Amino acid sequence: KVAIKGIERELICPACKELFTHPLILPCQHNICHKCVKEILFAFEDSFADGGSESSNQSSPRIRISASSMDRIDRINRSGRKRNSLTPRSTLFPCPSCQRDIDLGERGINGLFRNFTLETIVERYRQAARAAIAIMCDFCKPPPQESTKSCMDCSASYCNECFKIHHPWGTVKAQHEYVGPTTNFRPKILMCPEHEMERVNMYCEICRRPVCHLCKLGGGHANHRVTTMSTAYKTLKEKLSKDIEYLISKESQVKAHITQLDLLLKETECNSERAKQEASQSFEKLYYVLEEKKSAALRAIETSKNIRLEKLQTQVEEYQGLLENNGLVGYAQEVLKETDPSCFVQTAKQLHVRIQKATESLRSFRPAAETTFEDFVVDTAKQEDVLGDLSFHSNGLEIPEINEEQSRMYNKALISWECPGKTDSADIYVLEYHKLNKEEESVTWQKTEVCGKSKVLSDLDDDSSYAFRVRGYKGSICSPWSREVIMRTPPAPVFSFLFDDKCGYNNEHLQLNPRRTSVESRAGFPLLLGSERLQVGCYTTLDYIIGDTGIAKGKHFWAFNVEAYSYLVKVGVVPSNKIQKLFHNTHDVTSPRYEQDSGHDSGSEDAFFDSSQPCTLVTLGMKKFFIPATPAAPKDPASRILPLPSCLGICLDCDRGRVGFYDAGRMKCLYECEVDCSGLMYPAFALMGSAAVHLEEAVTARYREYHDDI
Repeated sequence: KVAIKGIERELICPACKELFTHPLILPCQHNICHKCVKEILFAFEDSFADGGSESSNQSSPRIRISASSMDRIDRINRSGRKRNSLTPRSTLFPCPSCQRDIDLGERGINGLFRNFTLETIVERYRQAARAAIAIMCDFCKPPPQESTKSCMDCSASYCNECFKIHHPWGTVKAQHEYVGPTTNFRPKILMCPEHEMERVNMYCEICRRPVCHLCKLGGGHANHRVTTMSTAYKTLKEKLSKDIEYLISKESQVKAHITQLDLLLKETECNSERAKQEASQSFEKLYYVLEEKKSAALRAIETSKNIRLEKLQTQVEEYQGLLENNGLVGYAQEVLKETDPSCFVQTAKQLHVRIQKATESLRSFRPAAETTFEDFVVDTAKQEDVLGDLSFHSNGLEIPEINEEQSRMYNKALISWECPGKTDSADIYVLEYHKLNKEEESVTWQKTEVCGKSKVLSDLDDDSSYAFRVRGYKGSICSPWSREVIMRTPPAPVFSFLFDDKCGYNNEHLQLNPRRTSVESRAGFPLLLGSERLQVGCYTTLDYIIGDTGIAKGKHFWAFNVEAYSYLVKVGVVPSNKIQKLFHNTHDVTSPRYEQDSGHDSGSEDAFFDSSQPCTLVTLGMKKFFIPATPAAPKDPASRILPLPSCLGICLDCDRGRVGFYDAGRMKCLYECEVDCSGLMYPAFALMGSAAVHLEEAVTARYREYHDDI
């Protein structure tokens, strides 16, 4: 027989930290008092009304809602679930045991089962704890007698006499079930909380809860796997019995583990005291160094002060001697009274030199010493930064590494990192970054705390380089800083647009995705059928597509990806007054040296480039980037061919009339030229053969979560 008093910890509610009162079973299989559930939900409702988390945490002296629970209530508040919605309302409840947000469904508390088994055990524990306290009869006249039995049908306790009176022989009440004195009355039949008139007779193996036949037929458990209550009872009881027998058979092993844990507790106490002493000694050393530096600085200031005071005091005395009847002037006045020329000349010569020096010093007055002590200002900025980073370093905490492939610089900065061991050993990460500026002598790092392994930053300047570093924290222990990574922001604000599926869009050759962020050219039957018109000298018309938004002024940047298998792609900008010419240009050929009308080679690439292009485009294809043949371009054709970057960018400056083509991964300009920006400017793309272009997706706060889900 298990001692009831030894299981008290299992009978404590995680919310109020008291013995369970009418415990309910949550969907996560944890138990909580009925009253605690209501009070936590009231706190949740109040936080909706007040817009904050400090609602009813202090209103109830019984419940103790932890700070983490209140934080989760705030998070549920901000998650977008609103009251009075037209959609069925589901109640989220922060479970105090597993720290997860549990969906209670539309019925909320009413859909939860009462744990009568746990309630009975709690009652037995209460009786064992108060064995001397008797349960009194509910029907005796004062003074009441001690009860001898309790009726489970009447939910009342009786003494022998009252029980005979209220349960006479030969009546229906005589058939009532009675037990020993108790205050815990439970129904004989467990009814379904969703269908109150139906008794539960099945067990849902998916939701792990009893259900009735209506729940299985048309309720929320229609497609779930269920079993009969008797089968579930037998199966679970056998499993529980076997597990209990196994644990009991391992009692010696459990005791050995307890002994080992007791030793570990003592060892932890000793090691913590030793760590405190070592930390205290380390700080004492710092105090000693600081005291030495402080004493030396104060001595230097005191010495300088004494020297300056001495000089100024001497100067004061010299100037006091220039006053009438005082010092040098008074002595000179006495010398002037001498009437003997020989004696006067003998004394006056040296005196005159002194008077001249005094006169010159009076005309160009300058203090003998500086009064400021600017040279003695102690610069502790770097030391303060170092002391601010002072923390416990642990070899067990891995140094995170910034993943440059997953990190992005676009409309916002997405910085991602990972641990070499692929384990999340840190509780929280600190990301620091600063703008690279050669003019600034000291570096000021901006700091942000992150719970995950990525962070989106939106306060960075355009066309600037930034340094990033990250470190992990686990409690008061931190890892060393990661290697600094330099990344550059786009040269201008990001311009957002989609592919235009109306203006000139050729749906026979081009295919857009539903979001209009990707376009693909397929060399299929349309190209094959068009080959009947192809003769010697072979030309094929490019298929153009433009953006759905134009640019009138300012400086803008956009990025895109060209698939590596693409045969020929042209990218650039087109003014609005040349869009019609762009889509009706029949001289767009695969070889820029070929002119169909003349039937011979023109021999002038530059002339063709200037005359035939209605817009400014550069050519991409076969994993290459081709710099256009212009007078400023290198004469060697091989030097005009660059590897195709994984991500390309275009920067249009309407105010300066310039367009630049960038390696968007490094934000490096590959080619720049002049462009006529007299009208609205549209992003332009041309594809031929098998090719595909994907617009770069904007970085949002949930960008990483979205891609991780994919």
